[in-house]
Amino acid sequence: MKALVLGGYGAVGAHIVSDLRAHGDTAYAAGRDPARADRVLDLDAGPDGGYRAALDGIDVVVNSAGAEDPRLVTAAAEHGCAFVDITATTSYVNEVEQLAPAAPVVLSVGLAPGLTTLLAKAVHSAAPGPVDIAVVLGAGERHGPAATAWTYRLLGRRFPDTHSGPPVRNFTHPDRFDLPGLGRRRLYRADFSDQHTLTRDLGSPVRTYLGLDSRAATTALALLTHLRGASRTPQGLHLPGSDRWLVLAQGRDGHTRWAEGRSQSRASAALTVLATRAAAGLAPGVHHLPDILTLDDVPQSDELGLSDGGDAAGQGSGLMRSGHLRLRWSPAAPRRGEHERSASAISASTCCSLSTKRA
Repeated sequence: MKALVLGGYGAVGAHIVSDLRAHGDTAYAAGRDPARADRVLDLDAGPDGGYRAALDGIDVVVNSAGAEDPRLVTAAAEHGCAFVDITATTSYVNEVEQLAPAAPVVLSVGLAPGLTTLLAKAVHSAAPGPVDIAVVLGAGERHGPAATAWTYRLLGRRFPDTHSGPPVRNFTHPDRFDLPGLGRRRLYRADFSDQHTLTRDLGSPVRTYLGLDSRAATTALALLTHLRGASRTPQGLHLPGSDRWLVLAQGRDGHTRWAEGRSQSRASAALTVLATRAAAGLAPGVHHLPDILTLDDVPQSDELGLSDGGDAAGQGSGLMRSGHLRLRWSPAAPRRGEHERSASAISASTCCSLSTKRA
């Protein structure tokens, strides 16, 4: 397989390129910098900025550059290339879904959306009904400029409520979650695209809440969202925190699936590579990650693999080893109040864990 990775020398793209090459695939890093790009192009100029020429001989295009231009999708499909996009922007996802591409397009890949989408679908399959997603990202990780800009663009903006309420301002409407290893945390509603696609596809409302591992940084976002022009806040500031992330999905009855790890960029790349290697064999049209993978579909590989073993407590469980992810799930847990989500009570006798250890 030959892949063209847009933004292939960025925070996520560089890991995608190296992971694909480690699988024996050919991966070309694409971007504007001739010193770092295998294929030089300017995505600000759309498909005519060297993009069409870069598609020659390519099987799959992976968009990790943050360029949200449906014309790139259409141009790739016209060349017979599959297209995989790690975007989390709802409006862009809606635009792409309106296309009728002549090649496969895969959305909702990466960490959030992506892994969160798989977790939420697994929860809903076990306990049909509303699902809440919690996303905690490491404030101390050096995220790429596209990811940083995306987060800042949320400030002050509103999005449709998946529970049919009035429009929701990002980083408002807090809820408390009991998070494994992090304790009780207050997280805030945020406009990740998968809550909208999941609400539509599952027929049950799904809400996404976001926070940073630093409580102070999370509180700062909740304050900034009320300030006019906050989205133009200087983005070069390095916030306190670590590179730890955690994503969790929980049903109304307490059924829970969660994952944690280090380096959001590496985890997003690992999930994107899985989608990329599956994309070329799909039928033409727009697909989302749960359409092609489940938590049980993770193949054996050097980065992500399945084996039988014990969890941290020595109990029998399924075990997935990777440098990036540790996944756990539990059956229904007791509720701790109408506005609290508990994931800490995982019975040793019934807990299954899909866990990885940092290389």
